[in-house]
Amino acid sequence: MPHSTNKELILGIMVGTTGISLLLLWYRKICKPRTGMNLSKFLSLGNTFDSMTLQDEMHNGQGAAAIFQGRQLQILEKLNELLTNMEELKSEIRVLKEAIPKLEEYIHGELGGKTTAHKISPQHRARKRRLATVQSSGTSNSSEEAESEGEYITANTDTEEQSFPVSVALNTHAEELNLDSVLQKVDNLRSNESSKMESFELLYDYKEKFRDEVEFIWRFSRAYGDMCELSTNTQEKKHYANIGKTLGEKAITRAPMNGHCHLWYAVLCGYVSEFEGLQNKINYGYRFKEHLDKAIQFLPEEPFLYYLTGRYCYSVSKLSWIEKKMAATLFGIIPSSTVQEALQNFLKVEELHPGFSKSNYMFLAKCYMDLQQIDNARKFCDLAMLLPCVTKEDEDAQNEVKTMSTSLKR
Repeated sequence: MPHSTNKELILGIMVGTTGISLLLLWYRKICKPRTGMNLSKFLSLGNTFDSMTLQDEMHNGQGAAAIFQGRQLQILEKLNELLTNMEELKSEIRVLKEAIPKLEEYIHGELGGKTTAHKISPQHRARKRRLATVQSSGTSNSSEEAESEGEYITANTDTEEQSFPVSVALNTHAEELNLDSVLQKVDNLRSNESSKMESFELLYDYKEKFRDEVEFIWRFSRAYGDMCELSTNTQEKKHYANIGKTLGEKAITRAPMNGHCHLWYAVLCGYVSEFEGLQNKINYGYRFKEHLDKAIQFLPEEPFLYYLTGRYCYSVSKLSWIEKKMAATLFGIIPSSTVQEALQNFLKVEELHPGFSKSNYMFLAKCYMDLQQIDNARKFCDLAMLLPCVTKEDEDAQNEVKTMSTSLKR
């Protein structure tokens, strides 16, 4: 086939694929009756709200107030549904834009008889490593171990399931290490960002032996949070977060006076909330703050707790009217905090651990910008730029600090 013809074929396939994808996107968001929104009904919410206001003024009393509150909640839920659909649409368009440039490379590979490499998630890299260890040792595991593995099995995509067999429990070190040795090794591994997955695998291997030990449980919960951060697959992230939260609940039930149990339960609640609707996000937000406060009672010198509390205060200070109204309607309490409260927590982190993280400096700069203290904002932007980027959070903070520094120079 001539090169020009081949190029035309590729371009034709690209255009056709793009057209079909956009058509499907339009059909899912606009035409499907189960997920599409009725725009006329949404636009009429303003009139409905006005009529509800008049009705509330005409009918005094507890019954009328309850009816008004219920209808107000319906309006807030509709607005939340609109925001959710807009975010989903933006996400799908972004994915489509990223996929189109890779289409030509994919077609070239297919026409040339090449196979495309599948991106392997952290979960399945761990599986592959455990499987290789099992094969090299030449040993087999009992059916009981396989069944216990099933209790913690993680989510798979169809492609990954075909590429990687389900692993069986690997307990090759069960006789070698006692609990204290395992915990020390886990903590040492986790101190290095690149070894967090190995830390998780070690805990996973010992989950049956030490499943009732509190110090093991909260570390296992923490490790599931690490895997949630490392994973690039949305379903896997949700799965890791939910298992970690469940382990966190088990930990605080067994040791309600242990600050680490409350800390990591709060963190996992935060991860789970990322996959929930507005109502559950608010609910998890209350739970997050409740267990942070408890953790601070038992660990008053832990800087990470004040960093998380500062993040919470800063987020609450930026809540929209809709979110505050939703919280008041559902729970009878409006979450409140100020930038000044957030600032005090971030300063406490710096007091306990100078140079704690790039993100802490970034939030200090943001607070000072909001409070119009420009010199202090510049100071913490400069300090943030001096710290190295180690984690994904550091990279995100670095980008935001650069943006802030540019605006502060104007």
